Amino acid sequence: MLLNGSAAQQDNHHNLQKTEPLHITVLLERMYLDGEISQEVVQETCWSLENFWAKYDQWQLTDINESKMVFRKKIDDISPLLKSNGYFGITDEGVLTIFNGRPDRSRIIQSFFQLDIKKLESKKQEELLEGIPIKTKDRYVEVLETFKHYSKKEMQEN
Repeated sequence: MLLNGSAAQQDNHHNLQKTEPLHITVLLERMYLDGEISQEVVQETCWSLENFWAKYDQWQLTDINESKMVFRKKIDDISPLLKSNGYFGITDEGVLTIFNGRPDRSRIIQSFFQLDIKKLESKKQEELLEGIPIKTKDRYVEVLETFKHYSKKEMQEN
């Protein structure tokens, strides 16, 4: 009789294990147009793997191990950092650059291409020296397109 009791206890213990959720650490990486990557750590309590995968079906699984899963998603927008504090400017070497705040060489976020300063109108030069606030994806694309025509490389190709 004791054996039956032990077997019944094992069965109950086995059933309890089946109903306990999985605890998964999820790292969500968002890649923005400007190259910035933000990371968010989420602790998931997973009762159903089907529901878990459905929740992240818009994300790409990039890494998995016993302790965590890493998902990545490309965001068709500029990063929150650029929206709040990003400025296009120019370095001393004449490179079109995005700065964290008004142009200052120590706070470069991203550099693009060398500009042919001689071809730039003085108004555009002043704008770059002052810093052009980015704020939106449209503004980001517009400024890049505008200044691409003043790139030294593009000038040589024409």
